[in-house]
Amino acid sequence: MTDRDRAWRRTRLASARLYLCAPATRPDHDLLGFLGAVAGAGVDLLQLRDKEASTDRQRRAATAFRAVAAAEEALFIVNDDPELAGEVDADGVHVGQEDGSVEAARAIVGEDRIVGRSTHSIEQIDEALETDADYLGVGPVNPTPTKEGRAGIGLEPVRHAAAVADRPFFVTGGMSLDTVDPVLEAGAHGVVVVRALTEAEEPARVAGHLAKRIERAG
Repeated sequence: MTDRDRAWRRTRLASARLYLCAPATRPDHDLLGFLGAVAGAGVDLLQLRDKEASTDRQRRAATAFRAVAAAEEALFIVNDDPELAGEVDADGVHVGQEDGSVEAARAIVGEDRIVGRSTHSIEQIDEALETDADYLGVGPVNPTPTKEGRAGIGLEPVRHAAAVADRPFFVTGGMSLDTVDPVLEAGAHGVVVVRALTEAEEPARVAGHLAKRIERAG
């Protein structure tokens, strides 16, 4: 995906609404099939996020993420690790509040790639908007096992981001067909989904319904 330049990535990011975070492995051992199915059904961003997997395991998984992103014109993001993002030719990296600064990540991945930033409060949203992060993650609005020990922050930070953000932001925290509507009504640009897709019996069907729900919300 080295032919993707800064302009293409930012244009694609601006139109993105449905963001999947997925681990490096699947119980059915068909990571490529899973990613292809959900990207074909409407997932715009594919993030490789696996706190337990070794770097080698993540490198192998990145092959599937990169292939599907190329085939479906989705964006491939690596969690936490700017060096790995460059090594596996990802479109960008996502850094949390504990993962170093946006500026440090940018220095490693360069200007062409995307840098995303997690935020968990109104204050952190405002701070992130002072950086050159290309997009923000806002949440978790609800408690979720993927953010163990972190309380839900509710919808007020989402409303704040909708009012002040000059770039895309994606809302996290137990997002599913049962929880997405209030977040969209609060003004979310897009949503981040984990278990609602990774644990779904029919992930493509769920992804399609989520994509349509987000589209209807405008």
